[in-house]
Amino acid sequence: MLAAILMVIDWSTYVGQAAGIGTSLGWTGTSLFFAAAGRRIGTTNVNTYRLVLAVMFCGITHKVLSGTWWPEATGEQIAYLAASGLVGLTIGDQALFTAFVDIGPRLSTLIMTTSPLFAALFGWVVLGERLTSVATIGMAITIGGIGWVVLEKQTSAVKPKSPLYGRGVFLAFVGAACQAAGMLLSKQGMGEGIEVATEIKPQAATFVRMVFALLGMAPVLAVYRYREQRRRQAGRLPERIGSPTAGYLFATGGAIVGPYLGVWFSLIAVKNAPVGVAQTLCSLSPVFVLPFVRYIYKEHVSLRAVIGAFVAVGGVTVLIFEEPLIRLFSH
Repeated sequence: MLAAILMVIDWSTYVGQAAGIGTSLGWTGTSLFFAAAGRRIGTTNVNTYRLVLAVMFCGITHKVLSGTWWPEATGEQIAYLAASGLVGLTIGDQALFTAFVDIGPRLSTLIMTTSPLFAALFGWVVLGERLTSVATIGMAITIGGIGWVVLEKQTSAVKPKSPLYGRGVFLAFVGAACQAAGMLLSKQGMGEGIEVATEIKPQAATFVRMVFALLGMAPVLAVYRYREQRRRQAGRLPERIGSPTAGYLFATGGAIVGPYLGVWFSLIAVKNAPVGVAQTLCSLSPVFVLPFVRYIYKEHVSLRAVIGAFVAVGGVTVLIFEEPLIRLFSH
């Protein structure tokens, strides 16, 4: 069976799938880096620093690759990419970070696994993308495996009676929908579904998204800085661990593998694969983080988590080899 599948594979068509997995690996790294940085310099400083670095890295890379500081694109494409940055990276991330506080990271992350479903729905409604039965099965298997992993150890979740529970659940769904919408808007900004458009490469599109995401975060970060200043004056700043220098080094590493490389890879994925499939492959971080949790943080990884990881990987395998599987079983 495996030999038959390998014989009918055109490996050059799997750039999008490989980029999606690369995105998940990037987001796994950035979550670890930013967690370490946040304990040393605070999440507000991390958020500001990561976007500034991402814009700088993306701008320099675009200059080196294209010879210009700003991509050549129509006004409509810039508008799509600007909306993508604001919706996906500003509104979506802000909603998700608030949900983390309201209902905890595990429940928030579980709800975020619905993002591929939103992506598939948006891709069908807006771009007319239709998923095959094999792709649908692969998505269901992957999301089920991720959910199985994330649901474990749900002992610290906020009880439904909490006044913040409803808000947290709502904001987590907002984050999932915004992430999917951001991917869709990025695909349109790169020229998909637009009659008169200049093709924009994923790296250039990432640069435009980051610029507008940073602009969108400016007022939010200004409010956070003001509150931090008030807490400092009142002597109520939270206790930090480690040195600030180490914190900024961790933040730099997180900015490189996440907002810079991770977002870049995600746009390569969405450009070369249906939105729903790309978003599913970009949502594997809860599984990929398990070895790091086990060997870096010395947390126990149960048999349930391992089984969930294998289930998710099985779903990813179905998504990656969708076309050869269809050809194999149609004979």
